[in-house]
Amino acid sequence: MNLPRLRSRARVRSRAPLTLAVPAVLAVAFLLMPLVGILARTEWGDLGTHLTAPGVTQALRLSLLVSFWALGLSLLLGVPLAWLLARVEFRGKALVRSLVLLPMVLPPTVGGVALLLGFGRRGLLGPWLEDTFGIVLPFHTSGAVVAATFVAMPFLVISLEGALGGLRPGFEETAASLGASPVRVFLTVTLPMVAPGLAAGAALTWARALGEFGATITFAGNLPGTTQTLPLQVYLLLQDSPEAATSLSLLLLAIAMAVLVGLRGRWTAGGGPGRAREPVRGGGEEEGGEAATAAPSVAVAGADEKWGLHADVSGYNQLTLDARPGTTIAVVGPNGAGKTTLLRALLGLTPRAHAELRLGERDVTALPPHRRGVAWVPQEGALFPHLNALGNTAYGLRAQGVRRADARREAQAWLDRLGVGHLAHRRPAQLSGGQAQRVALARALAARPRLLLLDEPLAALDQTTRAHVRHTLRRHLDGFGGVCLIVTHDPVEAVSLADRVLVLDEGRTLQDAPPAEVTRHPRSPWVARMLGRNAWPGTAASDGTLALAGEGRLVVADPLEEGARALAVIAPEAVSLHREKPEGSPRNVWPGTVREITTAGSRLRVLVTSGEAPDLVAEITPQAAVELGLVEGAGVWTSVKATEVSVVGL
Repeated sequence: MNLPRLRSRARVRSRAPLTLAVPAVLAVAFLLMPLVGILARTEWGDLGTHLTAPGVTQALRLSLLVSFWALGLSLLLGVPLAWLLARVEFRGKALVRSLVLLPMVLPPTVGGVALLLGFGRRGLLGPWLEDTFGIVLPFHTSGAVVAATFVAMPFLVISLEGALGGLRPGFEETAASLGASPVRVFLTVTLPMVAPGLAAGAALTWARALGEFGATITFAGNLPGTTQTLPLQVYLLLQDSPEAATSLSLLLLAIAMAVLVGLRGRWTAGGGPGRAREPVRGGGEEEGGEAATAAPSVAVAGADEKWGLHADVSGYNQLTLDARPGTTIAVVGPNGAGKTTLLRALLGLTPRAHAELRLGERDVTALPPHRRGVAWVPQEGALFPHLNALGNTAYGLRAQGVRRADARREAQAWLDRLGVGHLAHRRPAQLSGGQAQRVALARALAARPRLLLLDEPLAALDQTTRAHVRHTLRRHLDGFGGVCLIVTHDPVEAVSLADRVLVLDEGRTLQDAPPAEVTRHPRSPWVARMLGRNAWPGTAASDGTLALAGEGRLVVADPLEEGARALAVIAPEAVSLHREKPEGSPRNVWPGTVREITTAGSRLRVLVTSGEAPDLVAEITPQAAVELGLVEGAGVWTSVKATEVSVVGL
């Protein structure tokens, strides 16, 4: 299809229906007409005279003073309130949020009356403020500040709450795992990452405070030089000098439009300064691939220290975990098995499970996450977008009090060690998937952890990149003095990276053994299928067969005691396919139908369904498939020798 036709279709799809376009145009005209009226009625020749009149300049200075004080109070009080609403669950939260929104929908004069009854001389707190501190808010500049803060602060709170709500907790949790205290996390991670929302809210708050009228005149009065702000001056000039009032209205209009245009250009349209350049697409090692494997080793502080692990986990997870220094444990299991909950319990970040945790000789159970010495690399890496690769890697060291120069030097050494030192000054958005994962790993290792937790660190990478990063990870875990837990769904990762495989199901340990043992004798149907095996649970029958959980019976070479629960594991290559019922030695023969044929390297995997046995996967060569004339829907016979069935007691 040619390009002009595509463009024509795009134009057709984007054309608004007439029934919507007409009301929309009328709405724009309705909003635009008052602004056009101001522009049309402005005496442009007298504009300078009107704006420089003594009363006007005095009101302008007072407006700026009041609006900036209101902004300062809103930041001081509103930022903690927004954080509380966004991050903490408490009773009455809906009521508090309603109170925040109330000034936005309350008539300004009603707000002024409410302030007068609350803080006035005869209000609830007014007499106490006057008698105790000598503070009288009505008819004083401070009263104008209070009125402006009352009506403007909700803009800051709502804007910042939305930004905080959209911030993934993984960034802050990762920062805590690197040793940053809650205050440091808030100042160095949370605030920088919500800066666009904070700046937008601050700008709207300032603009709203600058234009406040109703609450101010009701609560603070209209005293020249004291409470008479620019909007109040406009109100007075409308009676005596409408032309001057129009000029001042134009000034306030220009300020408001400037704020809104600035917000649109910088924060919501993504065109503001300080944003990262277009990120590198794809997950490959586009740069420095060979250098990554040839990077020299560097001396690392604390490299000779060793920390074992002992953990008693209760709650959703019920298990005991012991590991010697230098051990890497792969944690596997189906979704909902408790893998991530286990990691978060070791971090002290979840109420679902509690870990009595000892690292080396130190009991860290009662310590907060940032003091445990447990570093976490979540699946998405959680690199801080406002810091470059070097700043990310040095973050944990800086949080632990290391001097800036020393932290950056050690961080650079770790980046070099993982082959991404040449990318030190790039932001995360400018890194490929493999590069970002190496930086995330360097950041965790540079923090000198005693326990390293990796939550599916390679899941988001393509196969080629995954192989590169897996090799790098294996090489550097060999020299790690603590214990590493890796959550994975990839059998290759479990076998190639781990010294032990911990199999979880519903928070309990099903198997904890070396990879070779788990591969030969998996005790979980899920693990067996993850390894590419057929796995059928059943119960040993009196005749020596295995009564399958669904239907059918399986003849095995080594019968179990009657009533024993067991898992029958059959390798796909041990399954034979026939177009006619086979004769001879196989004792397990079932008719079935080919439901699916997929490729597995140079071989084919054939899924066969049967009414006499559970689904069965066979692995054959393409030539055998051709000779058998296999297609989806074809009828076949499957056979498995009893000696090819591995039975594991459950």
